[in-house]
Amino acid sequence: MAIIASPIQPKPLSLPFCILYGSQTRGIDEGREYYERGAASSLGARWVLGEHELMLRQCGPTIPSLQIGSLKVALPIIQGGMGVGVSRSGLAAAVARAEGIGVIASVGLGAITKGLDRDFVSANQEVLREEISRARAASDGAIGVNVMSAVSDSAVLIETAVESGADLLLLGAGLPRLPSSVARRVKEIPTRFVVIVSSLRAMQIIFQLWSRHYATVPDAVVVEGPLAGGHLGFRREQLSDPAHSLEVLLPPIVAEAARMETVHQKSIPVIAAGGIFTGSDIHRMFSLGAQGVQMGTRFAATVESDASDEFKQVYVRSSKDDIIIIDSPVGLPGRAIRNQFTDDIALGLKRPFVCPFRCLTRCDPQTAPYCIASALVKAMQGDMAHGFAFAGANAWRVDRLLTVQELVTSLVDEFNECVAAEGVWDGPARSPVPETV
Repeated sequence: MAIIASPIQPKPLSLPFCILYGSQTRGIDEGREYYERGAASSLGARWVLGEHELMLRQCGPTIPSLQIGSLKVALPIIQGGMGVGVSRSGLAAAVARAEGIGVIASVGLGAITKGLDRDFVSANQEVLREEISRARAASDGAIGVNVMSAVSDSAVLIETAVESGADLLLLGAGLPRLPSSVARRVKEIPTRFVVIVSSLRAMQIIFQLWSRHYATVPDAVVVEGPLAGGHLGFRREQLSDPAHSLEVLLPPIVAEAARMETVHQKSIPVIAAGGIFTGSDIHRMFSLGAQGVQMGTRFAATVESDASDEFKQVYVRSSKDDIIIIDSPVGLPGRAIRNQFTDDIALGLKRPFVCPFRCLTRCDPQTAPYCIASALVKAMQGDMAHGFAFAGANAWRVDRLLTVQELVTSLVDEFNECVAAEGVWDGPARSPVPETV
């Protein structure tokens, strides 16, 4: 492979250098070697190696890696699981190729490709297995599965994800419990378990339950703040209360995770989520003790997102005033992009439906004004007259569709700009372990 070198002569090294291939850190030493051979200037230069392009940048320490148990990824970004069908194998594989963690949303997958005229549980199980297999075929990176505890078939979905070799299981939307077939071998299976919480109290309850019943605790914690999209783990009045902001929620959970690390003799990274839009946001979360971030909205509006183009364009066309809070039929507030469907529901208009399967345990088909599963599937497919798009608080800031790699590169660049401006980077901050709890 030929190396096309920059004609600019290198300057003396004053900072560490690294090579970035996409988002992948190739190593400080390798970057220094290339630099000293005259392959690049301190301003940055490009090489073409075969069909790939590499770039050398004066970046100092680049964005840290993320390790959850034995799973380590170069990019500390988990792509949020977005149902129904927005994040399937296509998006998950693209994020995994960028060396983040790609996540398949398991909810309602059978309704997308198998229809609603067959057994709901077996259809979901079959399609989830297929999606994991496709993601594996398209990438050798980290693939996770998001399972909502609130869905009726959560136990089957957890079993299927584990049996299919998912690297990570993210459990949210309720109290996460493991089926007995998984619980009895939770310490031996390679799948890592991450719980999603919206308060310190929720984390403590889950960790106590897992310690008592499974003799272990989750491998990581996602802290989802009130700026997230979709169903929210807050009361409506808490969503605008500064006391419930992610910046307030995060530090005590980081401290509790540090305490749990000592008690259970294992690393428990904390991942921040909800409203994270830029590399600067990532840097801010790291300064508060997070060791990774979860992002949904930015990845929903990528070329590789599994939703229809019409769904994605709803994000691009949205304004700040279009981002609204709805009352979901399951009794939770949700953040969505306003359209005629949401306007009709707000006026009390109903969309009659026949429920083929009670997919959400908290949904009562007899009183629900519409089927939220059907509305989300229709929207994902581009039929906005019969559905709506869930989205985070910053969805209105999306002005165009990017590829996953373009998005990742911009996030890493923005993060490194913050590091350079700060002058010193000691890695994610960790709160001291409290003496009393």
